[in-house]
Amino acid sequence: MADEVIVEVHDGIQVIRINRPDKKNALKRDMYDRMAAALIAGDASDDVAAHVFLGVNGVFTAGNDISDFANQGGAPRGNNHRDDKQRDDKHGAPGFIRLLPMVSKPMIAAVDGLAVGIGTTMLFHCDLVFASAGASLRTPFVDLGLVPEAGSSMLAPMRMGQQRAFELLCLGEPFDGQRAYEAGLVNRVVASEELEATAMKAAARLAMKPPGALAASRRLMRGDPAALLAQIENETEIFAERLASDEAKEAFSAFLEKRKPDFSQFRRQT
Repeated sequence: MADEVIVEVHDGIQVIRINRPDKKNALKRDMYDRMAAALIAGDASDDVAAHVFLGVNGVFTAGNDISDFANQGGAPRGNNHRDDKQRDDKHGAPGFIRLLPMVSKPMIAAVDGLAVGIGTTMLFHCDLVFASAGASLRTPFVDLGLVPEAGSSMLAPMRMGQQRAFELLCLGEPFDGQRAYEAGLVNRVVASEELEATAMKAAARLAMKPPGALAASRRLMRGDPAALLAQIENETEIFAERLASDEAKEAFSAFLEKRKPDFSQFRRQT
């Protein structure tokens, strides 16, 4: 079986390529772990100046594999299950998400086609984002009975403004490349066939700069990550509670059964 996350380093650039085309690059636990390990190793290596995230076959990522979410529904959490919580925090999506604000070297993303869930929220942590006109940024968290993650509940309103952030995160409106550019989430919209080359060219320019000055400038611009990490913790706790909710169970069942969910039964409970 081909590697579902391909990591390559050349000319000072670490490429992290999501490579699960048969599932639209949907992410599983081990894929998150592979990406996290690459970021940690790249940050520690003198051979890496920047990280570049890519997809394959005209898709960035369809987000978390829904079967993983469904399997987590009702998972034990809380003070009586601290060992489970620690394992969850260190691996899979939670571990990857917690790492993103702590990455010390520039991160660049080239987004073509679907960028669902984490495929969109991770972009708020990237220093440069290039997208094709056919990119489709979507965050269907509320539709799945969940809440936004990866600090997006803080970063999206800061970056895009409250109304556009609500449109993306709560209404679940897809943003194409141009709309994402207008919202300040994308640096440039380029043709699909030029997308990877554009991202790699930017990474190559960063690799040629004085590393100390680049690192110091990036730290100054990003500031103290404490508030963002605290927001991620808050999101993660609520996300875990929502995974076990009846609303989420109905959403996942409907998705897997290819039907429309029925949330009317829950309206009086809110």
